[in-house]
Amino acid sequence: MTLQNSHTFTGYQKFIVAILAILQFTIVLDFMVLSPLGAILLKELSITTAQFGLVVSAYAFSAGAAGLLAAGFADKYDRKKLLLFFYTGFIFGTVLCGIAPDYHFLLMARIITGIFGGVIGSISFAIITDIFPMEMRGRVMGFVQMGFGLSQVLGIPIGLYLANIFGWHAPFLMIVGLSIIIGVVLLKFLKPINDHLRIQKQGNAFQHLGGIISTTRYLRGFAATALLATGGFMLMPFGSAFGVHNLGISLNQLPFLYMVTGVCMLVFSPVIGKLSDRIGKYQMFIAGSVLTCIMTLIYCNLGVTPLWIIMVLNVFLFVGITGRMISASALMTAVPEPQDRGGFMGVNASVQQISGGVASLIAGYIVTETSTGYLENYPLLGNVVVAAAILTVFLMYTIHKFVRDKPTFSATKPQP
Repeated sequence: MTLQNSHTFTGYQKFIVAILAILQFTIVLDFMVLSPLGAILLKELSITTAQFGLVVSAYAFSAGAAGLLAAGFADKYDRKKLLLFFYTGFIFGTVLCGIAPDYHFLLMARIITGIFGGVIGSISFAIITDIFPMEMRGRVMGFVQMGFGLSQVLGIPIGLYLANIFGWHAPFLMIVGLSIIIGVVLLKFLKPINDHLRIQKQGNAFQHLGGIISTTRYLRGFAATALLATGGFMLMPFGSAFGVHNLGISLNQLPFLYMVTGVCMLVFSPVIGKLSDRIGKYQMFIAGSVLTCIMTLIYCNLGVTPLWIIMVLNVFLFVGITGRMISASALMTAVPEPQDRGGFMGVNASVQQISGGVASLIAGYIVTETSTGYLENYPLLGNVVVAAAILTVFLMYTIHKFVRDKPTFSATKPQP
Protein backbone atom coordinates (compact mmCIF):
# COMPACT_ATOMS: atom_id res chain seq x y z
CA MET A 1 0.00 0.00 0.00
CA THR A 2 1.42 3.38 -1.00
CA LEU A 3 -0.03 6.76 -0.13
CA GLN A 4 1.16 9.97 -1.74
CA ASN A 5 2.93 12.49 0.46
CA SER A 6 0.87 15.60 1.06
CA HIS A 7 0.36 18.31 3.63
CA THR A 8 -3.37 17.47 3.59
CA PHE A 9 -4.77 14.24 4.98
CA THR A 10 -6.55 11.92 2.54
CA GLY A 11 -9.81 10.30 3.58
CA TYR A 12 -8.07 7.01 4.37
CA GLN A 13 -5.33 8.79 6.32
CA LYS A 14 -8.02 10.46 8.43
CA PHE A 15 -9.46 7.01 9.13
CA ILE A 16 -6.01 5.76 10.17
CA VAL A 17 -5.55 8.69 12.55
CA ALA A 18 -9.03 8.22 14.03
CA ILE A 19 -8.86 4.46 14.53
CA LEU A 20 -5.34 4.61 15.98
CA ALA A 21 -6.43 7.37 18.35
CA ILE A 22 -9.39 5.31 19.57
CA LEU A 23 -7.22 2.22 19.83
CA GLN A 24 -4.68 4.25 21.80
CA PHE A 25 -7.55 5.32 24.04
CA THR A 26 -8.26 1.74 25.07
CA ILE A 27 -4.59 0.90 25.64
CA VAL A 28 -3.90 4.05 27.65
CA LEU A 29 -7.13 3.70 29.63
CA ASP A 30 -6.27 0.11 30.53
CA PHE A 31 -3.02 1.34 32.07
CA MET A 32 -4.19 4.73 33.34
CA VAL A 33 -7.25 3.37 35.14
CA LEU A 34 -4.99 1.66 37.67
CA SER A 35 -3.82 5.02 38.99
CA PRO A 36 -7.24 6.37 40.05
CA LEU A 37 -8.15 2.88 41.24
CA GLY A 38 -5.03 2.86 43.39
CA ALA A 39 -6.75 4.37 46.42
CA ILE A 40 -9.49 1.72 46.12
CA LEU A 41 -7.18 -1.25 45.46
CA LEU A 42 -4.86 -0.46 48.36
CA LYS A 43 -7.86 -0.84 50.66
CA GLU A 44 -9.90 -3.54 48.90
CA LEU A 45 -6.98 -5.95 48.35
CA SER A 46 -5.17 -4.97 51.58
CA ILE A 47 -1.89 -4.40 49.77
CA THR A 48 1.09 -2.11 50.41
CA THR A 49 2.35 0.67 48.15
CA ALA A 50 5.24 -1.60 47.12
CA GLN A 51 2.78 -4.34 46.08
CA PHE A 52 0.70 -1.84 44.13
CA GLY A 53 3.88 -0.60 42.44
CA LEU A 54 4.54 -4.22 41.46
CA VAL A 55 1.07 -4.50 39.87
CA VAL A 56 1.85 -1.43 37.76
CA SER A 57 5.39 -2.51 36.89
CA ALA A 58 4.33 -6.11 36.10
CA TYR A 59 2.49 -4.79 33.04
CA ALA A 60 5.56 -2.79 32.06
CA PHE A 61 8.07 -5.62 32.52
CA SER A 62 5.98 -8.14 30.58
CA ALA A 63 5.34 -5.58 27.84
CA GLY A 64 9.06 -4.90 27.61
CA ALA A 65 9.96 -8.57 27.36
CA ALA A 66 7.27 -9.18 24.74
CA GLY A 67 8.42 -6.18 22.72
CA LEU A 68 11.98 -7.48 22.59
CA LEU A 69 10.82 -10.93 21.49
CA ALA A 70 8.47 -9.47 18.88
CA ALA A 71 10.94 -6.88 17.54
CA GLY A 72 12.82 -9.35 15.36
CA PHE A 73 9.57 -10.43 13.69
CA ALA A 74 7.93 -7.00 13.51
CA ASP A 75 9.21 -6.26 10.00
CA LYS A 76 8.57 -9.78 8.70
CA TYR A 77 4.76 -9.62 8.63
CA ASP A 78 1.90 -7.45 7.46
CA ARG A 79 1.44 -4.82 10.19
CA LYS A 80 -2.35 -5.23 10.08
CA LYS A 81 -2.09 -8.92 11.00
CA LEU A 82 0.35 -8.15 13.81
CA LEU A 83 -1.91 -5.42 15.16
CA LEU A 84 -4.97 -7.70 15.20
CA PHE A 85 -3.05 -10.55 16.84
CA PHE A 86 -1.73 -8.47 19.72
CA TYR A 87 -4.96 -6.53 20.16
CA THR A 88 -6.85 -9.81 20.56
CA GLY A 89 -4.40 -10.89 23.25
CA PHE A 90 -4.80 -7.51 24.95
CA ILE A 91 -8.59 -8.00 25.10
CA PHE A 92 -8.13 -11.45 26.64
CA GLY A 93 -5.78 -10.09 29.31
CA THR A 94 -8.20 -7.29 30.16
CA VAL A 95 -11.01 -9.84 30.56
CA LEU A 96 -8.86 -11.58 33.18
CA CYS A 97 -8.38 -8.27 34.99
CA GLY A 98 -12.15 -7.84 34.97
CA ILE A 99 -12.70 -11.16 36.77
CA ALA A 100 -9.65 -11.15 39.08
CA PRO A 101 -10.72 -12.34 42.58
CA ASP A 102 -7.54 -11.36 44.45
CA TYR A 103 -4.14 -9.63 44.28
CA HIS A 104 -2.16 -12.54 42.82
CA PHE A 105 -4.70 -13.22 40.07
CA LEU A 106 -4.70 -9.51 39.20
CA LEU A 107 -0.91 -9.54 39.07
CA MET A 108 -1.00 -12.49 36.65
CA ALA A 109 -3.69 -10.78 34.55
CA ARG A 110 -1.61 -7.60 34.29
CA ILE A 111 1.36 -9.64 33.07
CA ILE A 112 -0.74 -11.21 30.30
CA THR A 113 -2.25 -7.85 29.35
CA GLY A 114 1.23 -6.33 29.19
CA ILE A 115 2.58 -9.09 26.97
CA PHE A 116 0.09 -8.14 24.27
CA GLY A 117 -0.85 -4.54 25.00
CA GLY A 118 2.70 -3.30 25.33
CA VAL A 119 3.53 -4.17 21.72
CA ILE A 120 0.53 -2.40 20.18
CA GLY A 121 1.95 1.10 20.53
CA SER A 122 5.10 0.22 18.59
CA ILE A 123 3.05 -1.34 15.78
CA SER A 124 0.89 1.79 15.63
CA PHE A 125 3.95 4.04 15.41
CA ALA A 126 5.39 1.86 12.63
CA ILE A 127 2.09 2.20 10.74
CA ILE A 128 2.21 5.98 11.17
CA THR A 129 5.79 6.09 9.90
CA ASP A 130 4.88 3.94 6.88
CA ILE A 131 1.90 6.07 5.89
CA PHE A 132 2.76 9.65 6.88
CA PRO A 133 5.79 11.78 5.89
CA MET A 134 7.93 13.41 8.59
CA GLU A 135 6.45 16.88 8.10
CA MET A 136 2.98 15.53 9.04
CA ARG A 137 3.92 13.28 11.96
CA GLY A 138 3.72 15.95 14.64
CA ARG A 139 0.06 16.53 13.78
CA VAL A 140 -0.59 12.79 13.57
CA MET A 141 1.02 12.17 16.95
CA GLY A 142 -0.96 15.08 18.38
CA PHE A 143 -4.25 13.57 17.26
CA VAL A 144 -3.29 10.01 18.25
CA GLN A 145 -2.20 11.23 21.70
CA MET A 146 -5.71 12.66 22.10
CA GLY A 147 -6.50 9.11 23.18
CA PHE A 148 -4.64 10.02 26.37
CA GLY A 149 -6.90 13.01 26.97
CA LEU A 150 -10.01 11.10 25.93
CA SER A 151 -9.20 8.42 28.50
CA GLN A 152 -9.35 11.10 31.20
CA VAL A 153 -12.42 12.92 29.82
CA LEU A 154 -14.57 9.84 29.34
CA GLY A 155 -12.76 6.67 30.31
CA ILE A 156 -11.43 7.36 33.79
CA PRO A 157 -14.48 9.26 35.13
CA ILE A 158 -16.86 6.62 33.76
CA GLY A 159 -14.55 3.89 35.01
CA LEU A 160 -14.44 5.40 38.50
CA TYR A 161 -18.21 5.86 38.47
CA LEU A 162 -18.68 2.21 37.56
CA ALA A 163 -16.09 1.18 40.14
CA ASN A 164 -17.90 3.08 42.88
CA ILE A 165 -21.20 1.38 41.98
CA PHE A 166 -20.26 -2.11 40.76
CA GLY A 167 -16.73 -2.58 42.12
CA TRP A 168 -13.21 -2.11 40.77
CA HIS A 169 -13.61 -4.87 38.14
CA ALA A 170 -16.17 -2.86 36.16
CA PRO A 171 -13.75 -0.45 34.38
CA PHE A 172 -11.83 -3.37 32.88
CA LEU A 173 -15.01 -4.98 31.56
CA MET A 174 -16.01 -1.63 30.04
CA ILE A 175 -12.66 -1.55 28.19
CA VAL A 176 -13.26 -5.09 26.91
CA GLY A 177 -16.61 -4.15 25.36
CA LEU A 178 -15.20 -1.11 23.55
CA SER A 179 -12.08 -3.00 22.41
CA ILE A 180 -14.12 -5.74 20.76
CA ILE A 181 -15.90 -3.11 18.62
CA ILE A 182 -12.57 -1.52 17.63
CA GLY A 183 -11.14 -4.92 16.74
CA VAL A 184 -14.01 -5.59 14.35
CA VAL A 185 -13.52 -2.19 12.66
CA LEU A 186 -9.78 -2.87 12.24
CA LEU A 187 -10.47 -6.28 10.74
CA LYS A 188 -12.99 -4.93 8.24
CA PHE A 189 -11.59 -1.55 7.16
CA LEU A 190 -7.82 -1.45 7.75
CA LYS A 191 -5.92 -2.25 4.55
CA PRO A 192 -2.85 -4.50 4.53
CA ILE A 193 0.36 -2.60 5.37
CA ASN A 194 3.17 -4.61 3.83
CA ASP A 195 5.35 -2.39 1.61
CA HIS A 196 8.20 -2.89 4.08
CA LEU A 197 8.27 -6.60 3.17
CA ARG A 198 9.74 -5.75 -0.24
CA ILE A 199 12.91 -4.24 1.21
CA GLN A 200 13.77 -6.68 3.97
CA LYS A 201 17.38 -7.67 4.62
CA GLN A 202 18.50 -11.26 4.40
CA GLY A 203 18.60 -13.19 7.65
CA ASN A 204 16.31 -14.52 10.34
CA ALA A 205 14.43 -12.61 12.99
CA PHE A 206 17.22 -12.85 15.56
CA GLN A 207 19.80 -11.51 13.12
CA HIS A 208 17.43 -8.65 12.34
CA LEU A 209 17.04 -7.90 16.05
CA GLY A 210 20.79 -8.13 16.58
CA GLY A 211 21.39 -5.61 13.82
CA ILE A 212 18.96 -3.16 15.41
CA ILE A 213 20.35 -3.33 18.94
CA SER A 214 23.93 -3.01 17.68
CA THR A 215 23.35 0.20 15.68
CA THR A 216 24.84 3.15 17.57
CA ARG A 217 22.27 5.78 16.63
CA TYR A 218 19.46 3.42 17.57
CA LEU A 219 21.06 2.86 20.98
CA ARG A 220 21.06 6.62 21.59
CA GLY A 221 17.34 6.68 20.87
CA PHE A 222 16.74 3.80 23.27
CA ALA A 223 18.70 5.59 26.01
CA ALA A 224 16.62 8.75 25.56
CA THR A 225 13.43 6.70 25.70
CA ALA A 226 14.55 5.02 28.94
CA LEU A 227 14.92 8.37 30.70
CA LEU A 228 11.76 9.74 29.09
CA ALA A 229 9.74 6.90 30.59
CA THR A 230 11.11 7.44 34.07
CA GLY A 231 9.15 10.59 34.88
CA GLY A 232 5.67 9.47 33.85
CA PHE A 233 5.91 6.02 35.38
CA MET A 234 7.19 7.39 38.69
CA LEU A 235 4.43 9.94 39.23
CA MET A 236 1.49 8.10 37.67
CA PRO A 237 0.97 5.05 39.93
CA PHE A 238 0.46 7.05 43.12
CA GLY A 239 -1.27 10.10 41.65
CA SER A 240 -4.71 9.31 43.03
CA ALA A 241 -3.46 8.24 46.46
CA PHE A 242 -1.36 11.43 46.68
CA GLY A 243 -4.37 13.53 45.67
CA VAL A 244 -6.70 11.92 48.21
CA HIS A 245 -4.42 11.58 51.24
CA ASN A 246 -1.97 14.48 50.76
CA LEU A 247 -3.88 17.13 48.81
CA GLY A 248 -7.27 16.57 50.43
CA ILE A 249 -9.25 15.51 47.33
CA SER A 250 -12.23 13.25 48.02
CA LEU A 251 -12.83 10.07 46.02
CA ASN A 252 -15.94 11.68 44.57
CA GLN A 253 -13.88 14.64 43.29
CA LEU A 254 -11.26 12.49 41.57
CA PRO A 255 -13.34 11.83 38.41
CA PHE A 256 -13.93 15.57 38.05
CA LEU A 257 -10.20 16.31 38.33
CA TYR A 258 -9.37 13.75 35.64
CA MET A 259 -12.21 14.97 33.43
CA VAL A 260 -11.10 18.61 33.52
CA THR A 261 -7.51 17.62 32.80
CA GLY A 262 -8.62 15.37 29.96
CA VAL A 263 -10.78 18.06 28.32
CA CYS A 264 -7.81 20.41 28.33
CA MET A 265 -5.59 17.70 26.81
CA LEU A 266 -8.13 17.14 24.03
CA VAL A 267 -7.69 20.81 23.17
CA PHE A 268 -3.95 21.07 23.68
CA SER A 269 -2.78 17.78 22.08
CA PRO A 270 -3.54 18.68 18.43
CA VAL A 271 -2.26 22.23 19.05
CA ILE A 272 1.02 20.85 20.40
CA GLY A 273 1.26 18.51 17.41
CA LYS A 274 0.83 21.38 14.94
CA LEU A 275 3.33 23.55 16.82
CA SER A 276 5.91 20.76 16.85
CA ASP A 277 5.67 20.57 13.03
CA ARG A 278 5.88 24.36 12.77
CA ILE A 279 8.54 25.43 15.29
CA GLY A 280 10.48 22.18 15.48
CA LYS A 281 10.02 18.98 17.40
CA TYR A 282 13.11 19.39 19.60
CA GLN A 283 12.18 22.97 20.42
CA MET A 284 8.76 21.74 21.52
CA PHE A 285 10.41 19.00 23.58
CA ILE A 286 12.53 21.59 25.42
CA ALA A 287 9.48 23.75 26.14
CA GLY A 288 7.53 20.75 27.41
CA SER A 289 10.43 19.63 29.59
CA VAL A 290 10.85 23.06 31.21
CA LEU A 291 7.13 23.23 32.00
CA THR A 292 7.14 19.65 33.32
CA CYS A 293 10.07 20.32 35.66
CA ILE A 294 8.54 23.49 37.09
CA MET A 295 5.11 21.98 37.64
CA THR A 296 6.52 18.74 39.09
CA LEU A 297 8.49 20.64 41.74
CA ILE A 298 5.39 22.67 42.65
CA TYR A 299 2.90 19.79 42.59
CA CYS A 300 4.97 17.27 44.57
CA ASN A 301 5.55 19.77 47.39
CA LEU A 302 1.89 20.68 47.90
CA GLY A 303 -0.06 20.08 51.07
CA VAL A 304 -3.86 20.21 51.44
CA THR A 305 -4.92 22.52 48.59
CA PRO A 306 -8.22 23.82 47.16
CA LEU A 307 -9.48 21.70 44.28
CA TRP A 308 -9.47 24.52 41.72
CA ILE A 309 -5.77 25.20 42.32
CA ILE A 310 -4.97 21.49 42.00
CA MET A 311 -6.88 21.37 38.70
CA VAL A 312 -4.96 24.34 37.27
CA LEU A 313 -1.60 22.92 38.32
CA ASN A 314 -2.52 19.45 37.05
CA VAL A 315 -3.49 20.83 33.63
CA PHE A 316 -0.18 22.68 33.28
CA LEU A 317 1.72 19.57 34.39
CA PHE A 318 0.01 17.43 31.77
CA VAL A 319 0.51 20.06 29.07
CA GLY A 320 4.23 19.77 29.72
CA ILE A 321 4.17 15.97 29.79
CA THR A 322 2.09 15.83 26.60
CA GLY A 323 4.42 18.28 24.85
CA ARG A 324 7.32 15.96 25.62
CA MET A 325 5.45 12.82 24.55
CA ILE A 326 4.23 14.13 21.20
CA SER A 327 7.47 15.78 20.12
CA ALA A 328 9.66 12.87 21.27
CA SER A 329 7.42 10.30 19.54
CA ALA A 330 7.54 12.26 16.28
CA LEU A 331 11.32 12.58 16.47
CA MET A 332 11.79 8.88 17.16
CA THR A 333 9.84 7.85 14.05
CA ALA A 334 12.56 9.45 11.89
CA VAL A 335 15.44 7.50 13.46
CA PRO A 336 15.09 4.01 11.87
CA GLU A 337 15.56 3.10 8.24
CA PRO A 338 12.40 1.86 6.47
CA GLN A 339 13.39 -1.80 6.70
CA ASP A 340 13.99 -1.47 10.46
CA ARG A 341 10.92 0.52 11.49
CA GLY A 342 8.90 -2.23 13.10
CA GLY A 343 11.87 -3.74 14.90
CA PHE A 344 13.14 -0.37 16.12
CA MET A 345 9.71 0.64 17.38
CA GLY A 346 9.37 -2.72 19.11
CA VAL A 347 12.69 -2.44 20.93
CA ASN A 348 11.99 1.20 21.72
CA ALA A 349 8.62 0.28 23.23
CA SER A 350 10.30 -2.48 25.24
CA VAL A 351 12.89 -0.07 26.59
CA GLN A 352 10.10 2.34 27.49
CA GLN A 353 8.06 -0.32 29.28
CA ILE A 354 10.99 -1.90 31.13
CA SER A 355 12.32 1.50 32.20
CA GLY A 356 8.85 2.48 33.30
CA GLY A 357 8.53 -0.76 35.24
CA VAL A 358 11.81 -0.11 37.04
CA ALA A 359 10.69 3.46 37.73
CA SER A 360 7.34 2.30 39.16
CA LEU A 361 9.07 -0.25 41.33
CA ILE A 362 11.57 2.31 42.62
CA ALA A 363 8.76 4.80 43.24
CA GLY A 364 6.98 2.18 45.33
CA TYR A 365 10.02 2.05 47.63
CA ILE A 366 10.69 5.80 47.68
CA VAL A 367 7.10 6.60 48.63
CA THR A 368 5.82 5.15 51.89
CA GLU A 369 2.29 5.16 53.28
CA THR A 370 1.50 6.00 56.89
CA SER A 371 -1.32 4.45 58.89
CA THR A 372 -3.61 7.31 57.82
CA GLY A 373 -2.83 6.82 54.13
CA TYR A 374 -0.58 9.90 53.89
CA LEU A 375 2.26 9.41 51.37
CA GLU A 376 5.70 10.40 52.57
CA ASN A 377 8.79 11.29 50.46
CA TYR A 378 6.73 12.57 47.52
CA PRO A 379 8.94 15.71 47.16
CA LEU A 380 11.97 13.42 46.83
CA LEU A 381 10.14 11.51 44.09
CA GLY A 382 9.54 14.81 42.28
CA ASN A 383 13.24 15.68 42.46
CA VAL A 384 14.17 12.35 40.86
CA VAL A 385 11.66 12.98 38.04
CA VAL A 386 13.08 16.45 37.38
CA ALA A 387 16.66 15.15 37.28
CA ALA A 388 15.64 12.52 34.70
CA ALA A 389 13.82 15.15 32.61
CA ILE A 390 16.91 17.38 32.49
CA LEU A 391 19.15 14.50 31.39
CA THR A 392 16.63 13.54 28.71
CA VAL A 393 16.87 17.01 27.11
CA PHE A 394 20.56 16.45 26.45
CA LEU A 395 20.04 12.94 25.10
CA MET A 396 17.21 14.06 22.83
CA TYR A 397 19.53 16.65 21.32
CA THR A 398 21.62 13.87 19.79
CA ILE A 399 18.44 12.43 18.25
CA HIS A 400 17.43 15.86 16.98
CA LYS A 401 20.86 16.40 15.43
CA PHE A 402 20.74 13.07 13.61
CA VAL A 403 17.21 13.63 12.32
CA ARG A 404 18.08 17.18 11.21
CA ASP A 405 21.09 15.99 9.21
CA LYS A 406 19.42 12.84 7.83
CA PRO A 407 18.39 12.90 4.14
CA THR A 408 14.62 13.07 3.66
CA PHE A 409 12.91 10.09 2.04
CA SER A 410 9.35 9.19 1.21
CA ALA A 411 7.24 7.87 4.03
CA THR A 412 6.58 4.70 2.08
CA LYS A 413 9.43 4.33 -0.39
CA PRO A 414 12.60 2.47 0.59
CA GLN A 415 15.90 4.28 0.93
CA PRO A 416 18.03 3.84 -2.20
